[in-house]
Amino acid sequence: MEGKRVSETNINMAALMLPQDANPHGNVHGGVVMKRIDEAAGTVATRHSGGRVVTASVDRLDFLAPVFVGNILVIKASVNLVGGTSLELGARVEAEDPKTGEVRRAVSAYLTYVALDDDNKPKKVPPLILETEEDHRRNREAQERRRLRLAERMKRKNEK
Repeated sequence: MEGKRVSETNINMAALMLPQDANPHGNVHGGVVMKRIDEAAGTVATRHSGGRVVTASVDRLDFLAPVFVGNILVIKASVNLVGGTSLELGARVEAEDPKTGEVRRAVSAYLTYVALDDDNKPKKVPPLILETEEDHRRNREAQERRRLRLAERMKRKNEK
């Protein structure tokens, strides 16, 4: 199976935040941002796997700054790590004020997806080709997160 480069599948998505996305005070709901992150990261996972994927877990989702009505929400998502049938993706969310041009980092998130075949069974995904030092750094950090996720899963399994 031929590998894919991070740069082949990454994505930048943008959306204008509207009143229906927010509470009465103009703050965009965290759930709206989370949905947009899942859409962006899911698109990247679909591109990399060449087919259907499902969200398996959200490892981290940190809200760092508020997003307001009228901001442009920019989501940058890319593959960090590929397992046999799973992929870890990172998403960086920025809130841009179109009036002032100010850009704030709003959210950071890590998500895991599993690729599915036509029978809804996990399928192998192409390996990840790392090109840049940034790709390598993100991959190393993702390997450590994966190790911790698997250890936690084992701990829960043993507690049953």
